[in-house]
Amino acid sequence: MNASASILPTIKKAVLTGLVFLFPLFFLPFTQEYFITSKLYLMGFGSLLLLTLSTCELILSKKLVWQKKQFDDMVILFVSAIAISTLIASPNKIQALLNPTFGFVSLFSLTVLYFYLSRHTISTIVMNISSIILSVVSIIFFFQPFAKTTLPPVLQFLKNPFFSPTGNMFDTILFLGFICIFAYSTIMKERKNLTSSTLSVGSLVLGLVAISLLLYQLVKASFFTSLTPLSQSWYGAVEVLKQPISALFGIGIDNYSAMFTRVKDYVYNQSTFWQISSFTVSRSAFLHILTEAGLFGIVGFVLLLLSLFKSVTKHAHETNSKLIVGYLILFALVFPPSFMLFFLIFVVLGSVASHENTHAPSHLDLSSLLPLYVGAIVLSFGFVIGSGYLLGRSYAAEISFKKSVDAIAKNNVKEVYDNMRQAIILNPNIEKFRSNFADVNLLIANNIASKATPTEKNPKPPALTEQERQTVSQAIQAAIEESKAPVALNGQKAENWVTLARIYRNILGVAQGADSWTVSSYQRAIVLDPQNPSYRIDLGGVLYGLKNYEEALKLFEQAVSIKPDLANAHYNLAWSSYQKQDYQRAAAEMQNVISLLDPKKQDADYKKAQQDLAEFKKMIPAAENQATQEAVQTPNELTIPTPAQEISPKIELPNTASPEAR
Repeated sequence: MNASASILPTIKKAVLTGLVFLFPLFFLPFTQEYFITSKLYLMGFGSLLLLTLSTCELILSKKLVWQKKQFDDMVILFVSAIAISTLIASPNKIQALLNPTFGFVSLFSLTVLYFYLSRHTISTIVMNISSIILSVVSIIFFFQPFAKTTLPPVLQFLKNPFFSPTGNMFDTILFLGFICIFAYSTIMKERKNLTSSTLSVGSLVLGLVAISLLLYQLVKASFFTSLTPLSQSWYGAVEVLKQPISALFGIGIDNYSAMFTRVKDYVYNQSTFWQISSFTVSRSAFLHILTEAGLFGIVGFVLLLLSLFKSVTKHAHETNSKLIVGYLILFALVFPPSFMLFFLIFVVLGSVASHENTHAPSHLDLSSLLPLYVGAIVLSFGFVIGSGYLLGRSYAAEISFKKSVDAIAKNNVKEVYDNMRQAIILNPNIEKFRSNFADVNLLIANNIASKATPTEKNPKPPALTEQERQTVSQAIQAAIEESKAPVALNGQKAENWVTLARIYRNILGVAQGADSWTVSSYQRAIVLDPQNPSYRIDLGGVLYGLKNYEEALKLFEQAVSIKPDLANAHYNLAWSSYQKQDYQRAAAEMQNVISLLDPKKQDADYKKAQQDLAEFKKMIPAAENQATQEAVQTPNELTIPTPAQEISPKIELPNTASPEAR
């Protein structure tokens, strides 16, 4: 028994070392997102393994041993703030728990990592080795060695010029920069230690080369301009403070996009990335925490960093620690949150705390307290087994979803359907699972309904059989229910309402009542994202197709006012005016369209607009034709609403199909 007890600390140290070493490099191609998702489950299962080993120690020793460390209270405060925000403010609590960037599971696993690192010192060599491997991989893939190589589908990601084991090049730069600072200080401090110095020099040199190449790629790809605008990030954080509950607990974890659409303004629509309806993270980690977790969360985070900075500044000779902490704080201020950022912060917390022995260990002998001894073991194993089961189901759901996505490329509808259904059974609370399953059911319904849709080759197709009508009805109802699920999970996100509206819009010619449901869903989306011109164009298109030209025209006018340089908004407004027999305005708006198009880059659209303008001008006296000033040229695709394909008679759906029935 004593031999077993002595082995367990060694195993725990090996697990800790493995987690720290693997985190920057670990990924598996078994989920749709290979990298950050894999790291989430690595840390989740790794933390449960550490807790299991500690429980085994308790069984063997019958003693609880605890040594308080200086950052324990601050870490617990911060993670508790995230837990409270999830419970009180997050609409979709399960998805918030599993958010890998800034969710409770990721931060809880890092908290467990901190507690073990602060009590078990591990060699810093492991991170140097990780950085060397990561640097070599980054340098190799800069030259795209597999660009012209035929690879199996599972390895196609190796052709991605932005491939990185960390998940993205930005996290790679963050990690390598962190190691470069650490390596430089190690070289200055341990010149006589040949092994340590050699590794440090290698990680420093390779890291700097890799960072230079990665920065070149990011600048070339205009990556930094695609980050969430700082002004919108600031507006979102300020908006949170206007209500007492949101000021304290934020808008909720995994809910940043709902706040972004609320504060998005006219200026954003004039930017180059206006077509991005929302961002999922803020520009700054500090602002993101304030927005999603409120004052409770940001105060906990600031106190945690202040206590860390205060600790490293107590020792004048610890210049490397000051630089590292300053580097992480700067990144958190200037750049978005990431799993890598929090990982490095918690590793530094654990490393610094491991060298501070401010409290003597406390021992509680449970050998004579049998109920407490048994209760502690049962609670610990119960937590580990329960958490492991739920985490395992979640990971299995991700794997099933990945299989369904892969089956799309094979055009195997049955495999797509079965795997996506299995993913939802395993974890019904992931919004993308439900919205994608809605599309699959809609595809099945459309494939059957198309048999009864008139075409040029077959203007009088046979009517659907009763069995086919029942199948279409069931598939449509399933599509509606699955598209309503994301709304039920989080009705604050405009994109969830748009998903529902899109499903309704696709069954306009098939199901009774779909027209009013489509309009209602788009209206909800517009309320949640009032500065989005695309939603108004989509809703206007629905009304145009229903020949409600008056209301369609109003929506197209709103779209134009929100984004005056959007050619497609003017195009739809022109046709709505034409249908209203306001030919003068129709011609003027079509002239606006022409002025907004680039005849070289958008030749087809440009010619199409010219032809339409010529037709419009025939309807008015030549003397009344007016041209308008040219505007900024931006690439757009002109589309005019077209009537939905119909089957007769339309399928009757139950009242539960309405968006109001949830």
